[in-house]
Amino acid sequence: MRQYALKRIALMIPTIILVSLIVFTVMRLIPGDPALVILSEGDAAFTQEELETLRRQLGTDRPIPVQYLTWVGGLVRGDLGTSIWRSGQPVSKLVGDRIFRTLELAILAILVAVVFAVPLGIVSAIKPDSVIDYLSRIIALVGISIPTFFAGILVVLVLSRGFEWLPPLGYADLWEDPWTNVRQMFLPALALGFYDMAFIARVTRSSMLEIIREDYMRTARAKGLAERIVLVRHGLKNAVLPILTISGWQFGRLFGGTVIIESIFRVPGIGTLLIETVFQRDYPTIQAIIIVIAVSIVIINLLVDLLYGLLDPRIRYA
Repeated sequence: MRQYALKRIALMIPTIILVSLIVFTVMRLIPGDPALVILSEGDAAFTQEELETLRRQLGTDRPIPVQYLTWVGGLVRGDLGTSIWRSGQPVSKLVGDRIFRTLELAILAILVAVVFAVPLGIVSAIKPDSVIDYLSRIIALVGISIPTFFAGILVVLVLSRGFEWLPPLGYADLWEDPWTNVRQMFLPALALGFYDMAFIARVTRSSMLEIIREDYMRTARAKGLAERIVLVRHGLKNAVLPILTISGWQFGRLFGGTVIIESIFRVPGIGTLLIETVFQRDYPTIQAIIIVIAVSIVIINLLVDLLYGLLDPRIRYA
């Protein structure tokens, strides 16, 4: 298991290096000069000398390879740089203040998806072509078809118009007011998790349908084991790898795809910060946000790979 884990960890290094190269290069290919944007704010007049001076201060006058090496050196030391627009505020503080809110939202969304999807998929598989099965397939089809932002708008409209209920406005910190925080985060988590719930339910149903037909399932029943034990201990245990695969992928997608939902529900997370910094051409903050999201997704994939090895020893021996 140790050798298997070391191989997976070693694969992370070239992946992160490649991501950093892509992020840095793309940011330099986007039209727009941050120094020019800062000086021209409010149609203010400036001279060419002032423009060159600001470029030297921001470091954008140096060759691109030098800028990249300087940035990577800062990343290795844990220095994400300094924000261009926010009075020289460290990017690590900006991102650190918001990333846990996005992480909380993503965790709640995947929990909502898994808690509802796995039982729904199992029941749908053990009772094919029943009312529950048809209902499950309809929910899955609707969930996959509706875009996430539209699901968020529907959640707000249905709860506000139909039940006259909306969560408190603003944002309450989880550690200061947990109950208000959970009430505020539940709706965006529900909107985010609806698509994932549909997808995971379909995968669970397909995996269980395949497992139920196996010989060892019939043997377990022939031994007189209770149906619940047969389904959980022999069925779900062997069907969990595809469910784990899709859940890990969905969690990574959630972590990097909360931008629109955070805007709809006014969650001050990393997604809303990314939108603000893109319009401001705040290169250090944009690069830091994208690299943090990319590294988080790589770590999630690593954890899923390690869980593969724990759940199925044949994988780590291969």
